[in-house]
Amino acid sequence: MNKSLKLMLVAMLAFGVLACGGNGKKLSEDDLKKAEASLFNDDMTANAETAPAVVETFCKFVEQNPDHPNAPEWLFKAFEIAVTQKDAKKSEAICNQLMKAYPTYEKTPFGMFMLASFVYDDQLKDFEKARAMYDKIIAEYPDSEITSSAEASIGFLGMTPEEIIKQFEAQEQVEQ
Repeated sequence: MNKSLKLMLVAMLAFGVLACGGNGKKLSEDDLKKAEASLFNDDMTANAETAPAVVETFCKFVEQNPDHPNAPEWLFKAFEIAVTQKDAKKSEAICNQLMKAYPTYEKTPFGMFMLASFVYDDQLKDFEKARAMYDKIIAEYPDSEITSSAEASIGFLGMTPEEIIKQFEAQEQVEQ
């Protein structure tokens, strides 16, 4: 067995134990930082094999420490990883937890926007859910930086990037 495969198996086993709360161990921020470091290979490319275990580790920490000052940040990081891994079910569950547990966290509306755009619109093609999430951002976070993007995104629901570009080009010609 080559060295990198052995290392990967050891890392997956270690993070699997952490994610399951092995031996009832309470996770620390050092555990989170170690897990986070495993997300990247030596050449700084993403390590897709460790990503699910890292998500579980971050979520377990938040479950164990919901009042920790950095809990919302770790939950948001777990959400971002789940989105990049195209795990729609996990992304939705984590974002719902973020909205419920940390509605005033500064990145919550950004997470909602990512859920609407990347998961509901792009990945699942569930335009009704995307629209509902954009509407929720607009209603609940009217002063957020992302609100104007949510308003604009409603007009692009279901469109391909090429269709959006054509729409911009047509609008630009009208304005000239």
